[in-house]
Amino acid sequence: MTIREALFQQCDAYILERLQTIQNHINDIHDALSSETKNTSGDKHETGRAMLQLERESAGQQLAEVELKRDRLSKLKSNKVSNKVGLGSVVYTSKVNYFIAISAGAITINEETFYAVSPESPIAQALLSKEVNDEVQFRDQVFVITNIL
Repeated sequence: MTIREALFQQCDAYILERLQTIQNHINDIHDALSSETKNTSGDKHETGRAMLQLERESAGQQLAEVELKRDRLSKLKSNKVSNKVGLGSVVYTSKVNYFIAISAGAITINEETFYAVSPESPIAQALLSKEVNDEVQFRDQVFVITNIL
């Protein structure tokens, strides 16, 4: 298995875990809304329902965001090779390694750490279209791209 394939699998597992967590939260909210009874005073009951509705909307937004990440990840071609940084690239630099795909944080593969970042993130924007040996300035750091897979 290549580094890119391993990173892809880790990102996919991250998305599946997030989807499960959000879906469980939505189910809990639904159960709470269903079990809400009119035994309490009217205002308290309505306030509780309104808060649960807001939570459900928030969870729905989170679910939509994770679905977008899942869609983006599914469009990556794990065997695509390019000499320029683009979506799906594994980028080695003189400081930190990156996987341009989705925002999933630090991933360790074979004792190497990679940061899975969204192409919209500021660091990815600084890296996109760069080539090996290009110097990248990001915030107050300067580093060199040493390899692109």
